[in-house]
Amino acid sequence: MNMDIRDLGGRPVIVGAGIAGLMTALHLAPEPVLLLSRTPLGADASSTWAQGGLAASLGRDDEPSLHLADTLAAGDELCDPDVARRIVLAAPAAIEDLARRGVRFDRAPEGTLLLGLEAAHSRRRIVHAGGDGSGREIMRVLVAAVRSTPSITAIEGVEARRLAVEDNAIAGVLAGCSTGSVFFGTGRVVLATGGIGGLFLDSTNPLGSCGQGLALAARAGAVLADLEFIQFHPTALDGPDRPMPLISEAVRGEGATIVDETGRRFLEDLQGAELAPRDVVARAIWKHLSNGHRAFLDVREKPGPTFARRFPTIASACRGAGIDSARDLIPIRPAQHYHMGGVAVDAAGRTSVQGLWACGEVASTGLHGANRLASNSLTEAVVCARWVAESVASSPGGQRRPAIAGDRSSPDPMDLRPLLSRALGVVRDGEGLKASIRTLLPLATLSDPAAIGLMIAIDALQRQESRGAHYRTDFPHRAAVARRSKLTLDAAVAAAHEVACSPTLEEAI
Repeated sequence: MNMDIRDLGGRPVIVGAGIAGLMTALHLAPEPVLLLSRTPLGADASSTWAQGGLAASLGRDDEPSLHLADTLAAGDELCDPDVARRIVLAAPAAIEDLARRGVRFDRAPEGTLLLGLEAAHSRRRIVHAGGDGSGREIMRVLVAAVRSTPSITAIEGVEARRLAVEDNAIAGVLAGCSTGSVFFGTGRVVLATGGIGGLFLDSTNPLGSCGQGLALAARAGAVLADLEFIQFHPTALDGPDRPMPLISEAVRGEGATIVDETGRRFLEDLQGAELAPRDVVARAIWKHLSNGHRAFLDVREKPGPTFARRFPTIASACRGAGIDSARDLIPIRPAQHYHMGGVAVDAAGRTSVQGLWACGEVASTGLHGANRLASNSLTEAVVCARWVAESVASSPGGQRRPAIAGDRSSPDPMDLRPLLSRALGVVRDGEGLKASIRTLLPLATLSDPAAIGLMIAIDALQRQESRGAHYRTDFPHRAAVARRSKLTLDAAVAAAHEVACSPTLEEAI
């Protein structure tokens, strides 16, 4: 087996180059760090695509306690209150730090930050950059900073495929690239690899985001948490393009309404109407579509003439689909958008495996609970990157010399997307989950997408209630006691074997 083996002398390795990974690398400076990116920096990253901004209590009528209350309410009793409090308190300073680095946030003529409103927020507290191009603007600044920082070595076009572990401690990263395999020996690894959109037919995320970080952690023996909680954005542009163009919640925050083909605002009876929590709006739209209707976003009156200027990315996507937003309704449908679950971490981003940290969407910090509050995710990534970097810097950089397994790329998830979309979509049921588990179990050994799909399905089956973004038609009510899910890959496989050995519904009848 030909393999390039590199001893990094204890230098930490960051896997992933979105906002979480780049910020962690910058906070570690001047300590030397290796940054691995599957694509060129800034390309095909969920962070770059982020339309929403960062949530922080910056308005005169706002304060961290109000931001915290909204976060906990959206999380439906599954947030970690201490973690959430710490993050919302740190949010304003994190935005100031980004501004000092050169991020051009949207401001009023007198120079004050413009604050937007999004669903389930009680105050205007969303800071944007370039209207609906917040992620792109932040990434522009961070990529430039990383490229100009001598202590950061960014290697592009390299994909991490396995973590080497000995005695529950990290020993290195096995990666693949166009020229073969390379092993980076290190005792410190940070996962910052993003989400799971590529596992679904309808998603607003890059199709290359297939839960790679979750798979790296799971196969290393790490504990994963709250995997069943997947957020479906209610307003993706309903057309043939995949990934689906996102229509930011901020558009509804500026007064846009949701109507059906008759022009009726069918969400009017919901508490909060169009600005109800995302899971509530997504399920209401999904139900209306399932009953044979269509759903549209109406921006003709509000935001009206300012729509194209305030939301240039969305307006461009509409024009590309042949939609004149000044005259036409915009067809929408729910699409997978964000994963509240992830690798279980403590307040410093440490996982259950020694020498392994996680930051950003791949991590489960306890901030989001059962349903992420809009625009808390970029805030979480920026805030937690500093804490992760501080923890990594204070940890010994020694390493072990493991037996190195062969390189093995994972199958493309394309064939699994229909199955996962049916079983793990906006609405779920026990029999559908069991059927998916039986299909995924024999595939999970060789396929990382199948392994992560299996773990999500097991958690979804075991949560016999409806809470936040997880809705079961056979258990439509919320349980009296809230509990977080914790799962390892071995436990998921064992549970899947029990499901496989149980009779199917047809056999039981």
